[in-house]
Amino acid sequence: MKHSAIAGMFIAAAMLASPVFAADKDLCTDNLQTIDEFVNSAPSIPEGTLDSVKAAQTKAKAAQAAGNDKDCVEISSGIITKMQIRNPTRN
Repeated sequence: MKHSAIAGMFIAAAMLASPVFAADKDLCTDNLQTIDEFVNSAPSIPEGTLDSVKAAQTKAKAAQAAGNDKDCVEISSGIITKMQIRNPTRN
């Protein structure tokens, strides 16, 4: 009985955690799309800033390719925040 309760807890935890991983994966993909659109629209920002955005984009894509969606979200969300501060008219 004790073993089935523990197994049940592990199964429940796995089922509850899976939507979180899916959310990170989706957010990573959405953030990378936002960054791609920003970079490709060639906004009038200093070249150094654009290079910084591209560097973060590369790191986020590398994290995504490595299956580390949490790092991808962290990196891409941070650069999107900086992009919005520098260019508040864009969403």
